[in-house]
Amino acid sequence: MRRVVITGIGALTPIGNDLETFWSNLKAGKSGAAPITYFDTEKFKAKFACELKDFHLEEHFHVKERRQYDSFSLYALYAVDQAVNHGNIDFESLDRNRIGVIWGSGNGGIQTFQDQMKEYCEGDGTPRFTPFFIPRILVDIAAGIISMKYGLRGVNFCPVSACATSNTAIIEAFNYIRWNKADMIITGGSEAAINEAAMGGFASARALSTRNDDPATASRPFDVTRDGFVMGEGAGALVLEDYEHAKKRGATIYGEIVGGGMAADAYHLTGTHPEGEGAVLGMNEALREAEITAADIDYVNMHATSTPLGDKSELIAAERVFGKRKSLSISATKSMTGHLLGAAGAIEGIACVMALKEGIVPPTINTTEIEPEYANHYDFPLGKAQTKEMTYAMSNTFGFGGHIASVLFKKFEE
Repeated sequence: MRRVVITGIGALTPIGNDLETFWSNLKAGKSGAAPITYFDTEKFKAKFACELKDFHLEEHFHVKERRQYDSFSLYALYAVDQAVNHGNIDFESLDRNRIGVIWGSGNGGIQTFQDQMKEYCEGDGTPRFTPFFIPRILVDIAAGIISMKYGLRGVNFCPVSACATSNTAIIEAFNYIRWNKADMIITGGSEAAINEAAMGGFASARALSTRNDDPATASRPFDVTRDGFVMGEGAGALVLEDYEHAKKRGATIYGEIVGGGMAADAYHLTGTHPEGEGAVLGMNEALREAEITAADIDYVNMHATSTPLGDKSELIAAERVFGKRKSLSISATKSMTGHLLGAAGAIEGIACVMALKEGIVPPTINTTEIEPEYANHYDFPLGKAQTKEMTYAMSNTFGFGGHIASVLFKKFEE
């Protein structure tokens, strides 16, 4: 099988609109949570989220693009542009028939759907939908738009597996390159779901934190007082490339992907299996594919959304896979970024790549009292980043419907 390396990164997050700022704030333990500014939350149970900061679409996109595309697609374009520039990619010099896009989103154009339906329902019954209504809401449209912008004619599609979506996209991209069906693939995910429909829906499912008196500390993974996740938004982009192809064009290599595991809990519509059945299968499959053992893993970026049942089941799964190992570092960066839903895996994958590259484990913030029976099982950097030499990192993502996707990253070595 061909080696698959990472040669470009782009990040648009609640704690930074570019890779450098995002990674700096992640290491510093900065929270992206604050009261929602996008709509009136007076009657909503959860009144805060992790919105993008100082990011205005009109400053980056022409009015024509803003009319044609939903925010989740524009977020994708912005992050991908970063990744392409970061990777010094000149598509004119490459075979664009061998370059693809596998891009994911959990909710797609939910803002467009909400706004257009609201306008229709409040009107006189005459359908006055924009001609861009259907393209704007399609979950796969971002992948298509990215390919059109750069003229990329290789494999192009959008996997959807709820909050496991962008990890699923990364695994698919990894496989297509390994199978010699592509030389380079732009992958990742984007989400723009801080609106009335999504916030109201997740609140009704009792998934969101309602710690309205102190939003900045609301996301507290593993903590005994956790009460739900904090909504986030943004996009993460990774350029995956065949190692020989990257070397030939003189690319800078930031990391390597060596394994991916996908599975299903086959248990509940929205809840994870209490014994972590799917998570165990996914993590073990990633290890098997990478031909390494659980003892080789130095760091795990947990899915850990800060829900009472979800975090506990993931800790149970971790013990089943890794045993009790104090040398294994575990953190949950959602404590800072919030939960980016379909974009979560991409952003957390970027965190893993940077952690391996710089030898720094990002912290879990806001957590002060970890579930007592697991507190001494692992190394939990709380509140402060930790310096550590590492070779392998794992990123877990789980989605409604029981979807499981785990990706294994390796520090790059020639």
